[in-house]
Amino acid sequence: MYWNTYGYPVQSPYYFIPNRIYHPYQNQEILQRPYPPVDPGIFTSSATEMHQLMKKADALMQKLANSSSFAKDVMDAAQNNEKQKVNQLLKSTGLDSGMKTSYNPDGLKIILTSEVNNMDCCHLTISLKW
Repeated sequence: MYWNTYGYPVQSPYYFIPNRIYHPYQNQEILQRPYPPVDPGIFTSSATEMHQLMKKADALMQKLANSSSFAKDVMDAAQNNEKQKVNQLLKSTGLDSGMKTSYNPDGLKIILTSEVNNMDCCHLTISLKW
């Protein structure tokens, strides 16, 4: 809490002016740097790529949910620590993007990644318990 010269409390000793902060006791002005203009191009491209990743992830989830033999094959390969086989099984559902998998006795974790203009843009993490 700050007090003015008459002993009344004031919220802050700073006066706020658009794009400027003025400190009355130091009698100086500090210019704030304005933000650059927004360009939604990369943002919308990332959203489009994420939408594609979600479609591929949906196909994988449909296969795991509807085919108990496929789910059993994935679990068996993971239990035998056959990472290449796990990846091959998962990619057989149409996953062609970057994929990292990890598993433990509790479940499976899949991280799907994609790029826009050779720049990493989006990640989709799927965690499933078994």
